Amino acid sequence: MSETTAPVASAAAPASSASAPAPSSRRRARTALRGLQVLLALFFAVASALPKLIAHSSAFETFDEMGWGHAGMYAVGLLELAGAIGLLVPVLQSAAAAGLSALMVGAFVVQVAVFDGQHAATPLILLVPLALIAWARRGHNGDLLRLLRRRA
Repeated sequence: MSETTAPVASAAAPASSASAPAPSSRRRARTALRGLQVLLALFFAVASALPKLIAHSSAFETFDEMGWGHAGMYAVGLLELAGAIGLLVPVLQSAAAAGLSALMVGAFVVQVAVFDGQHAATPLILLVPLALIAWARRGHNGDLLRLLRRRA
């Protein structure tokens, strides 16, 4: 055997403990899902909630056109910010994703009913990863319920 080829380990031989095992597909999926949660949290906090909470003219004009005014704009901004924070807290991540999903369904309805569907695809695009997070992290709902029952 030449020096450039390594011997092939037999199926019966145990793997060497000196070499670190490659991350499993489950670990990669969890890491990818966590990265998606961070990206969505950043989007909802910075790009969506912040303009509403600082009463940026683009947000105010949109809510004024809907007839919701300042109160509706601040309420939606606070819900988006709370959802963004919840996406980063392990015990809240499924509930936060479900809440933001509901908010996106409402945004879709408003886009279709008030704005003639001009940007109706945006909430639907956001709804898909949020629903995935809510489903994939659903195991944390039991932890959240136990915490809430302990406090009651």
